Amino acid sequence: MFENLNWWEIGALLMLALLIFGERLPKVIGDGLRMVRGLRAMAQNATSDLSRELGTDIQLEDLHPKAFIRKHILSEDEEASLRKPLQTLFDDVKQDLNGVKTELSDVAAAADIKSAAPAKSTAPAEVPRPAQRYDLDAT
Repeated sequence: MFENLNWWEIGALLMLALLIFGERLPKVIGDGLRMVRGLRAMAQNATSDLSRELGTDIQLEDLHPKAFIRKHILSEDEEASLRKPLQTLFDDVKQDLNGVKTELSDVAAAADIKSAAPAKSTAPAEVPRPAQRYDLDAT
């Protein structure tokens, strides 16, 4: 919670709290801790009531809608049947991309002039042409 604050900033906050609340600071801290304990107890009671009503053991992490549906409503077979079309699509795309990667690496290896040995050519060497100059005002 306080990982972004250094010791000077925490000390300044404590001094500010002492100035604002003065002699009531221990009572304010106690009230805050009591409130946190009450919130924890309410959350625990709510999860236990929900577990009792559903007839299954439910944890606080299971209350996320996706996790709840996955754990309590869908069976493993239904989840597998929902995943199957997407999994086959994923496998097809992965296979296509692996093919493209192989082709690109073959092209890169063929175009790599540093590692490729110069091939001897029987054709006569080309005569270099002089660079053509263009009139910039004409275009």
